Amino acid sequence: MLARNFALEFVRVTEAAALESARLMGRGDEKAADHAAVEAMRKVLNSIQFEGRVVIGEGERDEAPMLYIGEKVGQGPGPKLDLALDPLEGTTICATGGNNSLAVIAIAEEGNFLHAPDTYMKKIAVGPSAKGAIDLNASPTENLRNIARAKHCNIEDLTVIILDRPRHKELIAEVRKAGARIWLIGDGDVSAAIATCKPSSGVDVLMGIGGAPEGVIAAAALRCMGGDFQGQLVFSKDEERARAKKMGILDLDRVYHINELAKGNVMFCATGVTQGTFLDGVRFFSGGAKTHSVVMRSETGTVRFIETDHQFDRKPKY
Repeated sequence: MLARNFALEFVRVTEAAALESARLMGRGDEKAADHAAVEAMRKVLNSIQFEGRVVIGEGERDEAPMLYIGEKVGQGPGPKLDLALDPLEGTTICATGGNNSLAVIAIAEEGNFLHAPDTYMKKIAVGPSAKGAIDLNASPTENLRNIARAKHCNIEDLTVIILDRPRHKELIAEVRKAGARIWLIGDGDVSAAIATCKPSSGVDVLMGIGGAPEGVIAAAALRCMGGDFQGQLVFSKDEERARAKKMGILDLDRVYHINELAKGNVMFCATGVTQGTFLDGVRFFSGGAKTHSVVMRSETGTVRFIETDHQFDRKPKY
């Protein structure tokens, strides 16, 4: 059972990852920042009384010695929970000192996350005001038309957030032709998807191809916030298709709706690493640091923002 008393426990997990990776902000070393976040997240996960399994993690076991897909975490015994996590979402952002890097984790009861392989996913995400208006099988222009209708505005009023990648050349051209505005980002499409649910962000829709693991995490967050999300796995190699089938995905062309990516009661926690539109980054001061986190629950729709002052000389590190 995913009880609400786990909320603060899992916020501690993302806080730890954020604190450690933030120390390396702007240092130009992606691997070091990611490794610091992974080590801290794993340590705190193993202090919590539950039986956890990583279903979305840092990659396959041979490629990721810690927090790999299938790894068991938690102190146990306790409820059996599945975890979809990204200790440092936006490693490049953190390493270059950019905006919107997060430490994120989504939690669900056993078997309720899509066991997505580490491949790409075609995505579309919107906030509550456009829920039900998206269809990944439709063209970007059709989706923009339907989103604008749902939001009672013109296509020209919409802002589409897209990862700045060569693969999106045609998508960008079509969105421009349709008349919508575009916000190109270098990294961090989990925070970009979440931004669609925050009116003050100025983001109306996320479109394009990004990581499949991040797609599952984003779907969990949008479940909690009342948004909408659809995703379709994109394979570039036969070995990726074979791995997906081994993980139980038989229909490789299926378009997954939000409730298929993250089912049942879901909890989502995130802590800002660098300054962002959704969460403030870690701010260090003499003898401590301040973190800004969010914890959400799909069961109640509750979204709590938490500011924490960490006094390094008066409490354990995490």
